[in-house]
Amino acid sequence: MESANDDDHRANGSDDNRLPKKPKLSSSSFITDSEVIEEFGHHQPGIARINNGSFGSCPASIIAAQKRWQLRFLQQPDDFFYNNLQKRILHSRGIIKDVINAEHVEEVSLVDNATTAAAIVLQHIGWAFAEGRFQKGDAVVMLHCAFQAVKKSIEAYVTRAGGSVIVVHLPFPLSSEEEIVAEFRKALAKGKENGKKVRLAIIDHITSMPCVVIPVRDLVKICREEGVERVFVDAAHAIGNVHVDVREIGADFYVSNLHKWFFCPPSAAFLYCRKSPVSPDLHHPVVSHEYGNGLAIESAWIGTRDYSSQLVIPEVLEFINRFEGGIEGIRTRNHNAVIEMGQMLANAWGTALGCPPDMSPSMAMVGLPANLRILSDKDALNLRTRLRDHFGVEVPIHYQEIKELQDGGDAYVTGYARISHQVYNKVDDYIKLKDAILQLVRDGVTCKMLGSE
Repeated sequence: MESANDDDHRANGSDDNRLPKKPKLSSSSFITDSEVIEEFGHHQPGIARINNGSFGSCPASIIAAQKRWQLRFLQQPDDFFYNNLQKRILHSRGIIKDVINAEHVEEVSLVDNATTAAAIVLQHIGWAFAEGRFQKGDAVVMLHCAFQAVKKSIEAYVTRAGGSVIVVHLPFPLSSEEEIVAEFRKALAKGKENGKKVRLAIIDHITSMPCVVIPVRDLVKICREEGVERVFVDAAHAIGNVHVDVREIGADFYVSNLHKWFFCPPSAAFLYCRKSPVSPDLHHPVVSHEYGNGLAIESAWIGTRDYSSQLVIPEVLEFINRFEGGIEGIRTRNHNAVIEMGQMLANAWGTALGCPPDMSPSMAMVGLPANLRILSDKDALNLRTRLRDHFGVEVPIHYQEIKELQDGGDAYVTGYARISHQVYNKVDDYIKLKDAILQLVRDGVTCKMLGSE
């Protein structure tokens, strides 16, 4: 397409797209409970939806905004493409730049999801191995609970090019961040054995299953001290869930989905790439007209498709600012509520939370009664299916193998419910889960019985 070389179409922009100041609202101007219910009225009735962590949630007003953007494109595609699309994506990037405290808008690319971002970063690392800039056998370090798509991207790009993988096995349940730091240091030392180098460390900001907030700033600092070449923080759950300041964190690459906890429609994510000499060597895996014009510009046009989930970011910010305290207020209230509900459930079931409250985001791991006999991943899936189909509860279930039996109240807990809290959740959602588990225990149901049905 000829416009691919048009400077206006490709404009990377400047810092003129600063985040508008949040309007000062009186308490009477904040969104009301009834308005929140209306915004999420499209959720299926009768379901206790306490799994915001998997797919997020999108308010009705944002769905309507997305439809307006889609219609604008369909009404006059050529005008929209030539005169609006890139400017609007640039505006969205500028907003994210300020939300995450990036230094330059050029450091922020909008992509489909964290899976796409992982492919971008690991493709870059794989090329370095294939082209001899990294030596065969040099290592990539990752957490054992890294997202499956990240593990597959390592397999696709890195190991086939000669890189090795060092896995950090994190203990769970956890009682302190020091346990994570100690295991991470061991993995870095292993990666440097026999004169080898650690070329990339992949660190989750929030692990998915089990769910734990990782001390990313501390681990990035350790990576710098130990000479790790590059650091990629996979923060799929982070924005809107924990405080995100990419300059403070200090990683080379940082990705977070915008459709999980930031209210965007699926799918949208940002990839922050700290400005450095390697920046020109980062490329979108879908090659289109903009190849070679910088990752942010490449990502802004990967062929004809629906870009509306990236274009609604200004409207999403307006929605967020309808809540007292904006994004920080939302995440603080969600965190406090999920800890309160988690402790209520643990007390009712005679178990405990899987980690301290300050290591939980707007999600919490709650031990399930040992009587359920959760002894495998299949058992966990069967229990999750029973809760959905028979009790109207949507919640992920995690199986945790016990390595060493210890004295203590939760020594034999092998299953955990990962509960989430978002602005639409009510106490009744968690009571519904509590009662469902207690009924299964009273009825003598075990996961083995569920698997045979």
